[in-house]
Amino acid sequence: MTSLGSLTEFVASQDELLREAALTLPHEFSRCTYSLGPIRQAVYLCLTCQLPRGLCSSCSIACHTDHEQIELFPKRNFRCDCPTTAIPHACTLHRSLEEENRENSYDQNFRSIFCRCGRPYDPKCERETMIQCLACEDWFHESCLHLRTRPSSRESSPVPENEATDHGNDTEDNQSEASSSGLPLPLISAEDYDAFVCSSCVRSIDTLRRYAGTQGVIMVVRDTEDSPWRKLGGNPLCADASTTTEDDLLDIDDSLAAPGQKRSRSHSVHSEEPERKKQHISHEPPSPCLAPGPNSVAQAILRGSQQPPDTKVSLTEGDVFLTEGWRERWCRCSRCFPSLSDHPYLLEEEETYEPPEDPDSALSLEELGMRALERLPRDRAIDGIRAFNDMRDDLLAYLRPFAQEGRIVGEADVRQFFETLHESKHGS
Repeated sequence: MTSLGSLTEFVASQDELLREAALTLPHEFSRCTYSLGPIRQAVYLCLTCQLPRGLCSSCSIACHTDHEQIELFPKRNFRCDCPTTAIPHACTLHRSLEEENRENSYDQNFRSIFCRCGRPYDPKCERETMIQCLACEDWFHESCLHLRTRPSSRESSPVPENEATDHGNDTEDNQSEASSSGLPLPLISAEDYDAFVCSSCVRSIDTLRRYAGTQGVIMVVRDTEDSPWRKLGGNPLCADASTTTEDDLLDIDDSLAAPGQKRSRSHSVHSEEPERKKQHISHEPPSPCLAPGPNSVAQAILRGSQQPPDTKVSLTEGDVFLTEGWRERWCRCSRCFPSLSDHPYLLEEEETYEPPEDPDSALSLEELGMRALERLPRDRAIDGIRAFNDMRDDLLAYLRPFAQEGRIVGEADVRQFFETLHESKHGS
C-alpha cells in the first residue's frame, strides 16, 4: 500500500530507479553489429530460438526481448547471428537476411555448458564465481580450478566421458572462491592475478607452457592426494622455481621445437638452428632469451610425467594465473616470440566493442515525454497534451477524498481508477 504522505518518496524512488537504469544500460541499442564483421563483443545465447546461436547486445534487447537468454560475455572474432538464416526469428535492426555465419566458433558455451566439468549453467542456483579463460574464453568454476572447496550445497558435477580419464574424480574435491557470502576465502583471490589461462590452452601455447610455474605465472598444485593445495610460482623466492637441471632445460627445449624438428641434446636451450639451416641464419647476433629458468615441477606436470603410471591421483590440471604486468614480462627473442605473436591477445590487450552511448539514458520520464512530443506533428502533440491533462485532472479528483479523509491509497484503488478511465474512454 502507498499512503498519500509517501507519494513524494515514491516519486523519488522512481527517479532513483531511472538513474540506476541509465548506469546499467548507458548504451544505444539501435544497431546490429553484423555489418562490423567478426569482432570481439559481448555475446548472448538465445535459448528460445531453435539453434544455439549468438546475439549482439542490441539484438538481444531489440529482437529477442521476450526470449530466455544467457549472457556469454565477450567472445573474440564473433559476428552476430540474428540477421542470418540460422535464426528464424527476424532481425528488426538489420533488415537484409544474411547467409549463416561459417567463421563463428560455437563451443560448449553455446549449449549452455561451461567448465571442464561440463555442468549446465543455472544462474539461479550457481553459488560460485566463474572465471573466463583468456585464450579459449570458456568459463570455469573456481572449485574446478582448485581455488577453494566446492560449496556443499552444490551437487556433484558430472564428468564428461572424454574428460574422465584425464581428471578422474579430482573435480569432486577441489577448491575455489564464490561471489556469494558465507563461502571461505580462496587460495588465490581476484586481486592476486590479472588473467587466467586453462590447462588445455597452456599446453597449446609453447611460450606460455615454458613460463608456467615461474614468477608471476602461478599454478595451483599439491604433492599428494591428502596434502593441501598450494601456489607454485607466486613467490619469486619459491624453492620449486629456483633450480632446474640440465635435463629439464633440454626437455623444455625439445617441447618448444617446431613440428618435425628435433633438438640435439648436445645443444644448449638457446643454441642455433640445426647445422643444415645455418646458411639461412642472419649474421646479426641473436637476441638473448630473457625468459626465466623453467620450473621443473610445472614442466613435469605439463608433460604428464609427474606421477607414477599406477596412480590415479592428479596433482593439478595445469592452469595458470598471470599476475599484473604479465604482458611486459614476456621474452621476445626468436624462440619465445613466435608462439606469442600467433595469439595477439597475449601481447596487447584486446578492444571489445561497445554500442554507442545513448544520449537519452540520463533523461527523466518527463524529459523523454517532452522530447517525444516535439517529434510529433503539432495537431497530434496538442491532442496528447490535452489527454494527459485530462487524466491528471481525473486522478487528482479521484485522490482528493482520500486526502481529506486520511485514507490509504491501496493497489486496488489505483487499479479501479485506471479501469474506470479505460471504460469511460471506450464508452464514449
